[in-house]
Amino acid sequence: MSDNINVMIVDDEREILKMIEASLKKSEFSVKTYHNPLDAVKSYNGSNFDIVLLDIMMPEMDGIEVLEKLKEKNNDLKVVMMTAYSTLDRVLKSHKIGADHYILKPFKNLKDVELKLRSVLKE
Repeated sequence: MSDNINVMIVDDEREILKMIEASLKKSEFSVKTYHNPLDAVKSYNGSNFDIVLLDIMMPEMDGIEVLEKLKEKNNDLKVVMMTAYSTLDRVLKSHKIGADHYILKPFKNLKDVELKLRSVLKE
């Protein structure tokens, strides 16, 4: 892995994208954000990101569908799911498909998001 960690962030809430992007860019992260989940799936070539931070509740295509599409391209891709609405069913389904971890919004501290991404990459 290079010095920079390439992270894809997918969330339909533009303010969330801006906050996370600004926080991660202060560290050694190269960040690409996607407001539209379909664009995120199309842009992923199987190796251009080290990790994905993926919202579950989105229009057009929910995060679980995005997760399935990304894992079809690279089953080893590290993915952290995020949502403000957690249910056990969604957590279990995302883990079964291959999500590595799950975090809740709103974030108490954006530094915790960075630490979670680093932790998952070390697994």
